[in-house]
Amino acid sequence: MSGEGPRGQRCFFALWPDAGLRGELAAALKALPGGRPSRPETLHLTLEFLGELSPAAIEAAGRAAATVHAQAFSWTLDHFGYWRHNRILWAGGTSPPELDQLVRGLRHELGSAGIRSADADRRFFPHVTLARKFPPPAALPVLERLPWFCGDFVLARSRLLPGGPSYDLIGRWPLRRPD
Repeated sequence: MSGEGPRGQRCFFALWPDAGLRGELAAALKALPGGRPSRPETLHLTLEFLGELSPAAIEAAGRAAATVHAQAFSWTLDHFGYWRHNRILWAGGTSPPELDQLVRGLRHELGSAGIRSADADRRFFPHVTLARKFPPPAALPVLERLPWFCGDFVLARSRLLPGGPSYDLIGRWPLRRPD
């Protein structure tokens, strides 16, 4: 498997935590052994999964991202969650209005550029996937509050490898600093 399918490359927009936060998430995950943990360097919050894009569509997505007007923000990851249907363990928090605005703006600009994302009809649910194939937990421990300042967003390419996904960052766009 690879990131290049019959129509192009698997791409998504995301918030990418800094190394410190990725390390804190990896350390918190040690309290919940099991499943296939995400490697710390791959931890991210998907804003919009685009699916397979041609090189021209990737360029158009980058141009659309450059026109998004959204504000930088802080938020907090403060709880673990688990989805039984796909056995995913994740970390999340209450979505601040600025995060919702970023996703709405990104979807709008992508639509204006003629790019329909694979997530276009889904309700946005902010989370960071920590582990896949995770056994159903009897209970989830408390996650110590992990603050996250989000000052930019990225476009990433996903390559599916036998040892798990690998991501290459294609572009990065700053968010406006609060006045």
